[in-house]
Order: sequence, then structure tokens, then C-alpha cells
Amino acid sequence: MSITYEWRSDFNNAALNALHAEGFGHALHLTDWRARLERHSLGWVCAWEDSSLVGFVNVVWDGGVHAFLLDTVVAQQYRARGVGAALVTTAAEEARVATCEWLHVDFEEHLSPFYFDACGFRQTTAGLIALQS
Repeated sequence: MSITYEWRSDFNNAALNALHAEGFGHALHLTDWRARLERHSLGWVCAWEDSSLVGFVNVVWDGGVHAFLLDTVVAQQYRARGVGAALVTTAAEEARVATCEWLHVDFEEHLSPFYFDACGFRQTTAGLIALQS
């Protein structure tokens, strides 16, 4: 398995929509990821095996020192092989280069071992308000 990781990589919306649907278990959406990322993101990391998109993470930010991970996803057949951790490592390195001081993430509890153990995040106190029911 030869995976490459690219910051602000060019990608096909259809491929990212398919990966997102598979990874998050929802119907295929027709999201214009390129427009969304260009508008809201510091950057993103794509994981590629040859020309196939096998992983993705979005890095949004506040325009200052805080960056946030969103939409971390790895194709099913590539999970548990270090691809997700490498995506996060690359995102953290690039956020650091952009002079961010903090990288935040929120996640469902079952992903704790991935984010805390594999990626090195530490547990913090945070708050959340559900805006849509």
C-alpha cells in the first residue's frame, strides 16, 4: 500500500462525495466541496492511492490561532492501517505552518481511541449547544 498525502490537493467532487457517503453511512449527496472548502477552510488533506481518493480531512479555522478538524474520513478498506492518523498528522503540521497554535476536534465517543491514542489529542472540557433538533 503506497499512500500519498497532499495538502490542499486537487480532487473531484464526485469522488469526495462518494467517500463521505461511505465513511459516514449516508446517502450520496451532491455537495460542491471545492466551493465549500475555498470559502471556509484553511486547507484540507487528501490521501491518495494512485489516483484513488482514499482519505480526507478538512481544516477550518478562525483566521487566528485556532484550527478545527472536520470530516475526517477514510475508505473502509483502508481503515486501521494508519491512514487516518497520517491525515491528522499532516493537517496538524500544515496548521502549525500557518501559525495556528491550537488544533481542535470533536467526535463521537467510540472514536476516542483514534483521536486520543493514535493522533495524540488530549481530553479537554468543551461545550456544545444543539441548534437543530
